[in-house]
Amino acid sequence: MDYPNDQAPGAPVRSGIPEHGRVPKYYAVKVRIDRLVGELGEGSAIPTERDLSERYEVARETVRQALRELVLEGKLRRQGRGTVVAGPKLEQPLSLASYTEGVRRQGRTPGRALVTLDRFPCPDALAAETGLTRGEPVWHLERVLLADDERVGLESTYVAVARVPDLDAAFDPDSSFYAFLAGQGIAFGDADERIETVLATPREALLTGTPPALPMLLIHRVSRDTDGLPLERVRTLYRGDRFSFTTHLSGWKAPFPDRPPL
Repeated sequence: MDYPNDQAPGAPVRSGIPEHGRVPKYYAVKVRIDRLVGELGEGSAIPTERDLSERYEVARETVRQALRELVLEGKLRRQGRGTVVAGPKLEQPLSLASYTEGVRRQGRTPGRALVTLDRFPCPDALAAETGLTRGEPVWHLERVLLADDERVGLESTYVAVARVPDLDAAFDPDSSFYAFLAGQGIAFGDADERIETVLATPREALLTGTPPALPMLLIHRVSRDTDGLPLERVRTLYRGDRFSFTTHLSGWKAPFPDRPPL
Protein backbone atom coordinates (compact mmCIF):
# COMPACT_ATOMS: atom_id res chain seq x y z
CA MET A 1 0.00 0.00 0.00
CA ASP A 2 1.35 3.41 -0.95
CA TYR A 3 1.20 6.01 1.84
CA PRO A 4 1.44 9.76 1.27
CA ASN A 5 4.75 11.13 2.51
CA ASP A 6 3.02 13.86 4.51
CA GLN A 7 0.47 11.61 6.22
CA ALA A 8 0.53 12.06 10.00
CA PRO A 9 1.05 8.86 12.06
CA GLY A 10 -2.32 9.32 13.79
CA ALA A 11 -4.27 10.03 10.61
CA PRO A 12 -6.62 7.49 9.01
CA VAL A 13 -4.77 5.21 6.60
CA ARG A 14 -4.76 6.75 3.12
CA SER A 15 -6.94 9.53 4.56
CA GLY A 16 -9.80 7.07 5.03
CA ILE A 17 -10.26 6.46 1.30
CA PRO A 18 -11.41 2.86 0.62
CA GLU A 19 -9.32 0.66 -1.68
CA HIS A 20 -12.03 0.59 -4.35
CA GLY A 21 -11.64 4.35 -4.63
CA ARG A 22 -15.35 5.21 -4.45
CA VAL A 23 -15.45 8.09 -2.02
CA PRO A 24 -18.74 9.55 -0.78
CA LYS A 25 -19.03 13.11 -2.06
CA TYR A 26 -19.57 14.57 1.42
CA TYR A 27 -16.38 12.88 2.66
CA ALA A 28 -14.29 14.32 -0.16
CA VAL A 29 -15.62 17.77 0.78
CA LYS A 30 -14.97 17.07 4.46
CA VAL A 31 -11.30 16.28 3.75
CA ARG A 32 -10.92 19.57 1.86
CA ILE A 33 -12.62 21.59 4.58
CA ASP A 34 -10.43 19.81 7.16
CA ARG A 35 -7.36 21.05 5.31
CA LEU A 36 -8.82 24.55 5.34
CA VAL A 37 -9.40 24.26 9.09
CA GLY A 38 -5.73 23.36 9.54
CA GLU A 39 -4.72 26.60 7.82
CA LEU A 40 -6.93 28.78 10.01
CA GLY A 41 -6.34 29.65 13.64
CA GLU A 42 -8.53 28.80 16.61
CA GLY A 43 -11.66 30.92 16.64
CA SER A 44 -11.42 31.80 12.95
CA ALA A 45 -14.72 31.78 11.10
CA ILE A 46 -14.98 29.41 8.17
CA PRO A 47 -16.80 30.37 4.95
CA THR A 48 -20.56 30.01 4.84
CA GLU A 49 -22.26 26.88 3.52
CA ARG A 50 -23.14 28.79 0.37
CA ASP A 51 -19.53 29.89 -0.20
CA LEU A 52 -18.21 26.39 0.44
CA SER A 53 -20.75 24.79 -1.88
CA GLU A 54 -19.73 27.19 -4.65
CA ARG A 55 -16.03 26.67 -3.97
CA TYR A 56 -16.26 22.88 -4.12
CA GLU A 57 -19.11 22.77 -6.66
CA VAL A 58 -21.40 20.60 -4.56
CA ALA A 59 -24.86 20.94 -3.04
CA ARG A 60 -25.25 22.79 0.25
CA GLU A 61 -26.58 19.63 1.90
CA THR A 62 -23.30 17.90 1.03
CA VAL A 63 -21.37 20.72 2.70
CA ARG A 64 -23.76 20.61 5.66
CA GLN A 65 -23.08 16.91 6.24
CA ALA A 66 -19.31 17.47 6.06
CA LEU A 67 -19.53 20.33 8.55
CA ARG A 68 -21.75 18.28 10.85
CA GLU A 69 -19.11 15.54 11.11
CA LEU A 70 -16.31 18.05 11.72
CA VAL A 71 -18.36 19.58 14.54
CA LEU A 72 -18.95 16.14 16.08
CA GLU A 73 -15.22 15.43 15.88
CA GLY A 74 -14.49 18.66 17.74
CA LYS A 75 -12.60 20.37 14.91
CA LEU A 76 -15.29 23.00 14.44
CA ARG A 77 -17.84 24.52 16.80
CA ARG A 78 -21.00 26.50 16.31
CA GLN A 79 -20.88 30.14 17.36
CA GLY A 80 -24.05 32.13 16.94
CA ARG A 81 -25.23 31.59 13.38
CA GLY A 82 -21.76 30.74 12.12
CA THR A 83 -19.09 28.07 12.50
CA VAL A 84 -15.55 28.64 13.78
CA VAL A 85 -12.40 26.59 14.23
CA ALA A 86 -12.37 24.86 17.62
CA GLY A 87 -9.33 24.70 19.87
CA PRO A 88 -7.39 21.51 20.59
CA LYS A 89 -9.04 18.86 22.72
CA LEU A 90 -8.27 18.67 26.41
CA GLU A 91 -6.09 15.69 27.29
CA GLN A 92 -7.15 14.02 30.51
CA PRO A 93 -4.82 11.40 32.01
CA LEU A 94 -6.26 8.04 32.97
CA SER A 95 -4.98 8.12 36.54
CA LEU A 96 -6.02 9.03 40.05
CA ALA A 97 -5.03 12.63 39.34
CA SER A 98 -7.94 15.03 39.61
CA TYR A 99 -9.71 16.81 36.79
CA THR A 100 -8.30 20.08 38.15
CA GLU A 101 -4.71 18.91 37.73
CA GLY A 102 -5.31 17.62 34.21
CA VAL A 103 -6.83 20.88 32.97
CA ARG A 104 -4.23 23.11 34.64
CA ARG A 105 -1.39 21.20 33.02
CA GLN A 106 -2.69 22.41 29.66
CA GLY A 107 -2.81 26.05 30.63
CA ARG A 108 -6.57 26.14 31.03
CA THR A 109 -8.53 27.31 34.05
CA PRO A 110 -10.60 24.50 35.62
CA GLY A 111 -13.92 25.15 37.30
CA ARG A 112 -17.12 23.48 38.40
CA ALA A 113 -20.70 24.62 38.72
CA LEU A 114 -22.79 22.93 41.40
CA VAL A 115 -25.97 21.25 40.18
CA THR A 116 -26.98 19.45 43.35
CA LEU A 117 -25.64 18.21 46.68
CA ASP A 118 -27.99 15.97 48.61
CA ARG A 119 -28.00 12.82 50.74
CA PHE A 120 -30.05 9.64 50.65
CA PRO A 121 -29.93 6.03 51.92
CA CYS A 122 -27.49 3.90 49.93
CA PRO A 123 -29.50 1.77 47.46
CA ASP A 124 -28.81 -1.90 46.76
CA ALA A 125 -27.04 -1.32 43.42
CA LEU A 126 -24.61 1.24 44.83
CA ALA A 127 -23.92 -0.93 47.88
CA ALA A 128 -23.18 -3.96 45.71
CA GLU A 129 -20.81 -2.01 43.47
CA THR A 130 -18.86 -0.14 46.14
CA GLY A 131 -19.00 -2.28 49.27
CA LEU A 132 -20.93 0.35 51.21
CA THR A 133 -23.73 -0.77 53.52
CA ARG A 134 -27.24 -0.77 52.16
CA GLY A 135 -29.25 2.06 53.70
CA GLU A 136 -26.33 4.03 55.15
CA PRO A 137 -26.42 7.78 54.37
CA VAL A 138 -24.65 8.69 51.13
CA TRP A 139 -23.81 12.08 49.63
CA HIS A 140 -24.53 12.73 45.97
CA LEU A 141 -22.50 15.60 44.53
CA GLU A 142 -23.30 16.62 40.93
CA ARG A 143 -21.31 19.32 39.15
CA VAL A 144 -20.83 20.66 35.62
CA LEU A 145 -17.14 20.59 34.64
CA LEU A 146 -15.72 23.80 33.18
CA ALA A 147 -12.54 24.72 31.32
CA ASP A 148 -12.07 28.47 30.86
CA ASP A 149 -15.81 28.80 31.63
CA GLU A 150 -16.68 26.39 28.78
CA ARG A 151 -18.95 23.52 29.82
CA VAL A 152 -17.09 20.32 29.00
CA GLY A 153 -18.55 17.60 31.23
CA LEU A 154 -20.82 16.48 34.02
CA GLU A 155 -19.67 14.66 37.16
CA SER A 156 -21.66 12.74 39.77
CA THR A 157 -19.86 11.63 42.93
CA TYR A 158 -21.25 9.28 45.59
CA VAL A 159 -19.49 9.06 48.96
CA ALA A 160 -20.55 7.83 52.40
CA VAL A 161 -21.64 10.60 54.76
CA ALA A 162 -19.62 8.89 57.50
CA ARG A 163 -16.40 9.59 55.54
CA VAL A 164 -17.10 13.32 55.05
CA PRO A 165 -19.95 14.30 57.38
CA ASP A 166 -19.48 18.06 56.84
CA LEU A 167 -19.33 17.98 53.05
CA ASP A 168 -22.30 20.30 52.68
CA ALA A 169 -20.77 22.93 54.99
CA ALA A 170 -17.00 22.65 54.55
CA PHE A 171 -16.58 21.88 50.85
CA ASP A 172 -16.35 24.54 48.13
CA PRO A 173 -18.20 23.03 45.11
CA ASP A 174 -15.92 24.92 42.71
CA SER A 175 -12.81 23.23 44.09
CA SER A 176 -11.17 19.82 43.77
CA PHE A 177 -12.94 17.07 45.69
CA TYR A 178 -9.68 15.10 45.84
CA ALA A 179 -7.87 18.06 47.43
CA PHE A 180 -10.71 18.31 49.95
CA LEU A 181 -10.35 14.62 50.86
CA ALA A 182 -6.60 15.05 51.25
CA GLY A 183 -7.26 17.90 53.65
CA GLN A 184 -9.45 15.53 55.64
CA GLY A 185 -6.55 13.09 55.92
CA ILE A 186 -8.07 10.64 53.42
CA ALA A 187 -5.67 9.14 50.86
CA PHE A 188 -6.56 7.24 47.69
CA GLY A 189 -5.27 3.71 47.38
CA ASP A 190 -6.54 2.27 44.12
CA ALA A 191 -9.53 2.39 41.79
CA ASP A 192 -11.34 0.43 39.10
CA GLU A 193 -12.28 2.41 36.01
CA ARG A 194 -14.39 1.67 32.94
CA ILE A 195 -14.85 3.83 29.83
CA GLU A 196 -17.64 3.68 27.28
CA THR A 197 -19.20 5.84 24.57
CA VAL A 198 -22.77 7.04 25.11
CA LEU A 199 -25.21 9.68 23.96
CA ALA A 200 -26.24 12.27 26.52
CA THR A 201 -29.76 12.25 27.90
CA PRO A 202 -31.82 15.40 27.25
CA ARG A 203 -31.03 16.61 30.79
CA GLU A 204 -27.30 15.92 30.40
CA ALA A 205 -27.22 17.63 27.01
CA LEU A 206 -28.85 20.71 28.53
CA LEU A 207 -26.39 20.83 31.44
CA THR A 208 -23.32 20.38 29.22
CA GLY A 209 -24.57 22.63 26.43
CA THR A 210 -24.37 19.98 23.72
CA PRO A 211 -26.78 18.55 21.14
CA PRO A 212 -28.23 15.16 22.20
CA ALA A 213 -26.62 13.49 19.15
CA LEU A 214 -23.08 14.38 20.26
CA PRO A 215 -21.08 11.30 21.34
CA MET A 216 -19.94 11.49 24.96
CA LEU A 217 -17.17 9.65 26.81
CA LEU A 218 -18.46 8.15 30.04
CA ILE A 219 -16.07 7.09 32.80
CA HIS A 220 -17.19 4.96 35.75
CA ARG A 221 -14.81 4.88 38.71
CA VAL A 222 -14.95 3.07 42.04
CA SER A 223 -12.18 4.20 44.39
CA ARG A 224 -10.80 2.82 47.64
CA ASP A 225 -8.53 4.32 50.28
CA THR A 226 -5.13 3.00 51.31
CA ASP A 227 -6.79 0.51 53.69
CA GLY A 228 -8.89 -0.92 50.85
CA LEU A 229 -12.13 0.58 52.21
CA PRO A 230 -14.71 2.01 49.76
CA LEU A 231 -14.25 5.72 49.20
CA GLU A 232 -16.19 7.04 46.21
CA ARG A 233 -18.20 6.06 43.17
CA VAL A 234 -17.93 8.55 40.30
CA ARG A 235 -19.81 8.84 37.01
CA THR A 236 -18.17 11.42 34.76
CA LEU A 237 -19.50 12.40 31.36
CA TYR A 238 -17.04 14.15 29.06
CA ARG A 239 -17.88 15.86 25.79
CA GLY A 240 -16.50 13.73 22.98
CA ASP A 241 -15.68 16.82 20.92
CA ARG A 242 -13.59 18.41 23.69
CA PHE A 243 -11.71 15.53 25.33
CA SER A 244 -9.20 12.81 24.64
CA PHE A 245 -7.59 10.52 27.21
CA THR A 246 -3.97 9.56 27.70
CA THR A 247 -2.14 6.92 29.67
CA HIS A 248 1.39 5.54 29.92
CA LEU A 249 1.92 1.81 29.40
CA SER A 250 5.00 0.09 30.80
CA GLY A 251 6.65 -3.03 29.42
CA TRP A 252 4.90 -6.35 29.97
CA LYS A 253 6.79 -9.38 31.29
CA ALA A 254 5.49 -12.85 30.69
CA PRO A 255 4.76 -14.74 33.92
CA PHE A 256 6.39 -17.84 32.38
CA PRO A 257 9.38 -16.58 30.35
CA ASP A 258 10.25 -20.07 29.14
CA ARG A 259 6.91 -20.36 27.34
CA PRO A 260 6.26 -18.74 23.94
CA PRO A 261 3.50 -16.09 23.84
CA LEU A 262 0.03 -17.33 22.93
